[in-house]
Amino acid sequence: MNIVVCIKRVPDTAESEVKIDSTGKDIVKEGLAFNINEADNYALEEALLIKEEMGGTVTLVTMGTEKAEETIKMGLAKGADKAVRLDDPAFAESDGEVTARILASAIKDMEYDLVLTGCIATDNWYSQVGPALAEMLGIPHANMVTKEEIKDKKVHAFRELEGGLLEKLEIGLPAVLSIQTGINEQRYASIMGIAKASKKEIELKGMNDLGLKEEQVGAKGSKTSIEKLELPVQEKMAELISGAPEEAAEKLSGILKERGVV
Repeated sequence: MNIVVCIKRVPDTAESEVKIDSTGKDIVKEGLAFNINEADNYALEEALLIKEEMGGTVTLVTMGTEKAEETIKMGLAKGADKAVRLDDPAFAESDGEVTARILASAIKDMEYDLVLTGCIATDNWYSQVGPALAEMLGIPHANMVTKEEIKDKKVHAFRELEGGLLEKLEIGLPAVLSIQTGINEQRYASIMGIAKASKKEIELKGMNDLGLKEEQVGAKGSKTSIEKLELPVQEKMAELISGAPEEAAEKLSGILKERGVV
């Protein structure tokens, strides 16, 4: 079972103060920690589990600058076999569809049975790349996958729907699965794995290597673009009601009556 996993290096903003940069179209990234996108990490772990059960290879593919190699090497340290980094100045400002086009151009000539992506990226929350990638590769796709079973050249994928429902799909291979967070328990990279990963070569490919043209990538090839970023406006603060339970209940009742709730 040959598996390709698409991963992305993203800033960790969960515990940091986010500021918009001078362009108004991006955030200030200086001082922020970067890591593999959370959903992509689950996709990587799922690929490694499938490899351990069925054999085969796991190849990482990422679009990013040289700084992304730290993220790639951590994936290699966990057990991935190979990695390809896609980088070109012309790729700047690529939207979700163009990102999928670039990834598809790299993956189409690989030997693969399964392509795994995260269900969403925490830096833009678009959730576009997986479905668009499948369309461009001409293979079936399932999104928000919480479980999969592979048998007889088919994958039985369980995908999360609204209201806690699960949909079971039977899909022929090759296929693209976008993995939901929480599907597995992620492993840590061992010291030996980190040492081995440091010696592995990461293949680099640019626009010309992928057979793409300038009008197909970056801002020129994108149909959507960010015009302006704004931080949420904090208009009201929560009101804390103090005192004994009886006193607090009386105060709450008064507030609700005053505002016409009851």
